[in-house]
Amino acid sequence: MLYGKKVVLRPIIPEDLPNYVRWLTDPEVIRFFGKYLPINLAQEEAWYRHQNEDSTAINFAITYEGRHIGGTGFQHLNHRDRNAEVGLFIGEKSLWDQGLGQDTLATMVRYGFEQLNLHRIYLRVFAENERGIRAYEKVGFVTEGRFRQAVWRHGCWHDILFMSILYPEWEKHRHRE
Repeated sequence: MLYGKKVVLRPIIPEDLPNYVRWLTDPEVIRFFGKYLPINLAQEEAWYRHQNEDSTAINFAITYEGRHIGGTGFQHLNHRDRNAEVGLFIGEKSLWDQGLGQDTLATMVRYGFEQLNLHRIYLRVFAENERGIRAYEKVGFVTEGRFRQAVWRHGCWHDILFMSILYPEWEKHRHRE
């Protein structure tokens, strides 16, 4: 278990899977999320089995006040180059705009640097996801670049920003908090 200021990150359990299906079929939740097709329980169960065997991924359920509210994890974990891509989403819309995503990201970054010995943690974000970008910047992420019209979603092209934080930047940032 990983403890943030507000959230607790724990292993995903089979009982969590119906929540993921509910969230990942909600157009508002997946608006800025990588998935673009709704999923069913059988697909989520197959993902669950696969992610438990994938040595390049570490996934957690996000909980708040004992309630499962979303998901987070590292993908493309590369121990040789000491980097990984982080992702997260808060599926419970009633809990949006309460700093839970920011706390989740800060907790993941701390885990990545302190426990996994990473040097660089990066993420991808839709350029129009201003709420997400602000949260990522508060954790210390900086924009590295923009992939113009990289994703077709909702009937139009979207730019994707790549953002990252390096271990020395995080060290400076966390001592200011």
